[in-house]
Amino acid sequence: MPRRAAAHTRGRASVLVALTATALAATGTPVLAAPPPVAAGSSMNQALEQAAREFDVPRDLLAAVGYGETHLDGHAGRPSQANGYGVMHLVSNPSNHTLETAAALTGAPLSKLRSDTAANILGGAAVLRAYADRIGLDGDERDDINAWYPAVARYSGTTGRAAALYADTVYTFLANGIVTTVPGGERVSVTARPVAPEKGAFSDRGSRARSADYPSALWVPADPNNFTKGRSAPINKVIIHVTQGSYSGSISWFQDPTSEVSAHYVIRSSDGQITQTVRDSDTAYHARGANASALGIEHEGFIDDPSWFTDTMYRSSAALTKHLCDRYGIPKDRAHIIGHSEAPGNDHTDPGPYWDWTRYMQLVGGDTRGGASRDGLSFTTYATQQSGSTGAQVKAVQQLLGEQGYVMGAVDGSFGPATRDAVIAYQAAHGLTADGIVGDRTWTALLSAGPTAPLEQGDAGDGVKRLQRSLTAALGSTVGIDGRFGRATLTAVRSYQASRGLAADGIVGPDTWAALQTGH
Repeated sequence: MPRRAAAHTRGRASVLVALTATALAATGTPVLAAPPPVAAGSSMNQALEQAAREFDVPRDLLAAVGYGETHLDGHAGRPSQANGYGVMHLVSNPSNHTLETAAALTGAPLSKLRSDTAANILGGAAVLRAYADRIGLDGDERDDINAWYPAVARYSGTTGRAAALYADTVYTFLANGIVTTVPGGERVSVTARPVAPEKGAFSDRGSRARSADYPSALWVPADPNNFTKGRSAPINKVIIHVTQGSYSGSISWFQDPTSEVSAHYVIRSSDGQITQTVRDSDTAYHARGANASALGIEHEGFIDDPSWFTDTMYRSSAALTKHLCDRYGIPKDRAHIIGHSEAPGNDHTDPGPYWDWTRYMQLVGGDTRGGASRDGLSFTTYATQQSGSTGAQVKAVQQLLGEQGYVMGAVDGSFGPATRDAVIAYQAAHGLTADGIVGDRTWTALLSAGPTAPLEQGDAGDGVKRLQRSLTAALGSTVGIDGRFGRATLTAVRSYQASRGLAADGIVGPDTWAALQTGH
């Protein structure tokens, strides 16, 4: 935009009325005249209108930015994955300080900007206006919604293709219009219009680069600090995540070298657009102990808001997962396509209770039963189960607890308070960490419970099956559960014994059973 340079001086002179050394030191952003407070109890529409007036930001642009960030839901002041707050996602992390900038510009305390919707919207408008001043938009230019594109890109907190992707999303909402009901029942809308954003320096930074692994996806690489080149284990599972933030915001967060998180793919809610950020052959940081063998797919949204899980997103994600399973030989079942909450060693709850696993697995074309055999206890892997988990593996936990005399209500495959209480009681009685989470140690103890008669190569029967299940949980790798103590089971026993400091003789005697039954 050549005209911006000429307008820069007069634009800033017309709006900047006060500077403070404190604000400059804290944010690098001059302070605008403090606006009057938003009236208590004002609606979101009123807050948008007032913020637009006070900072001369187009109201619909402000609404579109907020919708793209949070669906205009402040989530009761809870932070996003990138430590962003409120409807306008004001961020406070090592590389992005829009929360602090908003405080300096409006005079509102950080606590209010985090939790008060009207103050948060005012803060977002102030930050957008400051960015507009930096690119030299004067009064007439600020009336042109298309001229705000570089300011919107800057609001993303990143640069280059990721920033252009963010701004493109906002202008797509302006082009298509928005009609939504926000928390509290108020209806907020943006009228559809033709848009022709003035991209300026971003005009050649669109996300035209395509993924080498999945050609339908865009390619915006994560920072090298946020993943490891190569893998230390074969790919054998797909893990489903929810971003707890926006699509573009998550891609930006993966580009921040301080975040130390990433995923292989991110999927947009509105249209199912996919961006790859880490190559399949590299190890993304998304699921702790499962990173080496897993592909991570992030889905835009928040786990407590089902409005993000659109039909388009489900279909786009399922097509990607089917492709990955076919490419890497991953079974299309719930033992290999799992949620973050089910990954070994994790304490997250995504994708949460509103993710429709049955529908998703049907779209993938896989088994919806969770990969269990007819006995309901044998799985190719045992994923972490905790409050909110559902499915065949929760049912297996409940069955095992019941067999050992723990009361947890119905064996219904739903991990509710009664199941959690039973798990805690079991863990306390067996010297395990009593956290109510069924991870690999609790799984191992539950699955190995029972008679401890010695077993060795050549044996067969239910005792061998029980051994094979518990070894699968303890080692984190599949041991064929067929009830026959063959060469593969012998190798697994020796591996377990060696890793636990036992005599690696391949014979399951008292010491090996004792280690298994205490979750070691």
